[in-house]
Amino acid sequence: MDRRKALKNMGLAMGYTVATPTLVSLMQGCKTENVVEWTPDFFTKEQGAVLVQLVDIILPKTDTPSASEMQVHLFIDRFADQAMEPERKDFVKMVTEKFMGKALKEAGAEKLTDIDTKQLEKTLGGLLKISKEAQLKNMEVLEAYNEEVASGNEDAVLDNDVASFSFANMLRDMTIWGYKTSEYVGEEVLAYLPIPGEYVGCGDVQELTGGKAWSM
Repeated sequence: MDRRKALKNMGLAMGYTVATPTLVSLMQGCKTENVVEWTPDFFTKEQGAVLVQLVDIILPKTDTPSASEMQVHLFIDRFADQAMEPERKDFVKMVTEKFMGKALKEAGAEKLTDIDTKQLEKTLGGLLKISKEAQLKNMEVLEAYNEEVASGNEDAVLDNDVASFSFANMLRDMTIWGYKTSEYVGEEVLAYLPIPGEYVGCGDVQELTGGKAWSM
């Protein structure tokens, strides 16, 4: 699928609720940092290095910039650090560690920085390219786990593969979300109107925006 077309038509429905000014503030704070010098706030430095590779696997450079060029890895790290509730942070840290452990094992590597992009792509793809039935089963396991945690069961344990799937699924969603929130994509890829005009309650999308989703 052509990524530009996919982004134009994709709605912002990733299951996260946060005020638009907060998103814009997070993205603006990511503009000037260098990937090489970047030290994550939420993830470990080694996890951050892997995160840069992963977001570019999800959205590589084509006719539009790659995810890392849009500082999406910074957005994800800062969103997790500054906008997530404590319980959510704990969950994300746990599934991140499970995914990284799986990637290490499948690569036969000792350190996260030793895993190459091709192997990361294989691990990520193996988790995301599963059947609908397998996805539903994973979601059911996740729901049961979350219910146990919510009920106060401190001994609740999430299967490693399901935890890794949860990380991969969340990362894909947040990568697309962060990419769509960037200034370049907002103005150059999505439908952008800096000075809003008349309100059209019901109109043909092709006529109004050329089939593009509206920028935030």
